[in-house]
Amino acid sequence: MRLKKPDIYKKIRIKPMSDTKTLTVNGKTVEFTDEPNLLEVIKKAGFSVPTFCYRPDLTQFGACRMCVVEVEYPNGRTLINSSCTMPPEAGIKVKTNTERTRRIRKTVLELLLANHDRECTTCEKSGDCELQKYAEEYGIKDVSRFVQKKKEDFLPIDDSNPSLVRDPNKCILCGACVRACAEFQGHSVLGFANRGSNTVVQPMAGMPLSKVDCVFCGQCQAVCPTGALTIKSEVNNVWSMVTNPEKKVVAQIAPSVRVALGEMFGLEPGENTIGLIDSALREIGFDLVFDTNFSADLTIMEEAYEFVQRLKSGENLPLFTSCCPAWVRYMETQHPDMLNHLSSCKSPQGMLSPVLKELVPKYFDGFTKENMVVVSIMPCTAKKVEAKRYQLFGETDIVMTTKELGKMIKSAGIDFKSLEPSKPDSPFGEYSGAGTIFGASGGVAEAAVRTAYEFVTGEELQDVDIKPMRGVDKNSRTKDVELDVKGTKVKVRVVSTLKEAEKSIQAIKNGTADFQMLEVMACPGGCINGGGQPRSCDDAKIKEYRAEGLYKEDRELPVRRSHQNSEIKKLYAEFLQAPGSHKAHELLHTTYADLFANSYRDLVKK
Repeated sequence: MRLKKPDIYKKIRIKPMSDTKTLTVNGKTVEFTDEPNLLEVIKKAGFSVPTFCYRPDLTQFGACRMCVVEVEYPNGRTLINSSCTMPPEAGIKVKTNTERTRRIRKTVLELLLANHDRECTTCEKSGDCELQKYAEEYGIKDVSRFVQKKKEDFLPIDDSNPSLVRDPNKCILCGACVRACAEFQGHSVLGFANRGSNTVVQPMAGMPLSKVDCVFCGQCQAVCPTGALTIKSEVNNVWSMVTNPEKKVVAQIAPSVRVALGEMFGLEPGENTIGLIDSALREIGFDLVFDTNFSADLTIMEEAYEFVQRLKSGENLPLFTSCCPAWVRYMETQHPDMLNHLSSCKSPQGMLSPVLKELVPKYFDGFTKENMVVVSIMPCTAKKVEAKRYQLFGETDIVMTTKELGKMIKSAGIDFKSLEPSKPDSPFGEYSGAGTIFGASGGVAEAAVRTAYEFVTGEELQDVDIKPMRGVDKNSRTKDVELDVKGTKVKVRVVSTLKEAEKSIQAIKNGTADFQMLEVMACPGGCINGGGQPRSCDDAKIKEYRAEGLYKEDRELPVRRSHQNSEIKKLYAEFLQAPGSHKAHELLHTTYADLFANSYRDLVKK
């Protein structure tokens, strides 16, 4: 199969290089061209400025005023300005750490702390809280000169859903969560309410997150600088399982976890730590450790077969991928009339768990369906909700995020970096490069094409690196790739964020869509940037490093096509029979539900 270069490259626009200009930061001359604001130029110069509200992938907001700097203009005038909202100008002299700027930042911190629930030791974000960090750096010891918020005035905590906990008493009104929800997902589940000192961030009408159209992607908590939004932790639950002699605890590990967990232990973003993770889980007390990459290959077998059948029949096209639970929930709440476009395949998590419960007792002594606990380690907070779906309930028992696993390893006193790497248990441990790249935007579609090509032609796809499908930065959130499959033109669209996905949905509804497959990942860049991953919102490059870590493993693996995975072949030969078989559908496929009746829009109508 050859890529049609004219179609692939005609949309690329080469941005002309801007004139290079210079300014000084703390006496250091730094060049700039098209940096969006002064803050990015300061970072380029090698200096850091504190900020709560600024995130490179979000619009500039200027709410917190922590990033103020002193700017001297060529005419001698000196101003204090927020560096995140100020465009860089040639010839200015910037000072980031003057007495005036430090005094302003300390005052901001004192005001925030006076209005804050300061029970830091019991906060889920303790040790990873920017307010806590800056208070220590600026030596804030006493905030008594400002009126303190009283405990009786605290608002109730919302822990109504399986993924996220919202504590409005720790909110500093930076607006990052509001912008993330609107700009990534186009959903605006969170917003500002009331005015003045009574301003709060909340879902519509103050309803709990479980009662509105939240997709539980977790991007709101990923950008939250405090403990106002946190992941609902399952760490204590997992500890109780692994220490229970009557339970057999089995782990499955998602592709993206391996290229992000190491950051919590001082390793570089993108470093593949899967061998260390396997060893750490065994040290903690897990009885068996499997790799979700295996079931990513299994997903491709079923999804590629389903895609080929739809191409032949011409029905329910384009096919929508169904790996992302946030995307699935979005369809169920916003476009239930288009649920027939979703692949019926369960996600890799949803496939591996029932396979393990069905077959592990046949391969390993002492395991039964009743005593086995399947713990899924995912980069995604929405996976916690997926496991609770009535269609999938009882298959995946507990879902932990990457960050939860990192905390668990630390609490166990394990020296992560010094562990001897180990391999997953077999069967259900072998995986291909196609399974690995699931974690990056475009990876599911690329993996599906590698297998679907052979399903259609009977021939092996020679060049499996379909690079136009790849890209995780904010400028590549929609990618169209036209492929030539033995004379048949197949167009695949890859989309990252639900805001971009909505554009494709509208194109389908108005009859202008010209693609046969739509891959959607709710999180910007895909699962590598999932809501359960270590913090990446301050450095847009981290997503690229993590993606490259997955593509590197793909290149280095001896098998790069899902259908060539020997353990997948064995599973079909001995149990599942064939892709699309009755047994495969029984175990590996699911149904969807119209959730519109439970949406806030319906509640408002009443």
